[in-house]
Amino acid sequence: MAIYVDGDACPVKDEVVRVAERHGLTVHLVSNSGMRPSRSPLVQQVVVADGLDVADDWIAEHVGPGDIAITADIPLADRCVKAGAKVLNHNGKPFTPDNIGNSLAVRNLMTDLRDQGAIRGGGRGFTKRDRSEFLQSLETAVQAIKREANR
Repeated sequence: MAIYVDGDACPVKDEVVRVAERHGLTVHLVSNSGMRPSRSPLVQQVVVADGLDVADDWIAEHVGPGDIAITADIPLADRCVKAGAKVLNHNGKPFTPDNIGNSLAVRNLMTDLRDQGAIRGGGRGFTKRDRSEFLQSLETAVQAIKREANR
């Protein structure tokens, strides 16, 4: 079991590391640029070449059943779900086989509406409640994978 983080714009990196340290899990922090190094020996920083979806491709090629992916990128979430991983958004919302199709459809609709100028701006800001819900969801995902492994 490992945790894969789409790291460039991830607001919950510190929370991921705390949970990983509690459970002894490796974290692959994947980005297109260097980040502040983590002091944790469990964090493997993966810096990929610049380019569209290069970090996403690295994560999708490495993640699998028994792993957790952390991303707000819905197409990447779809790839990780299809690879058998548990996938969480930064706000703790899980992406699952049951909801990923709807998430992709809404994402594509919103992209089209923004491209047409029908809507402007992004979503709401990241809150303390989002951070708390993320921590709870990540802990729940880790526990679920551990239970599945012990069957």
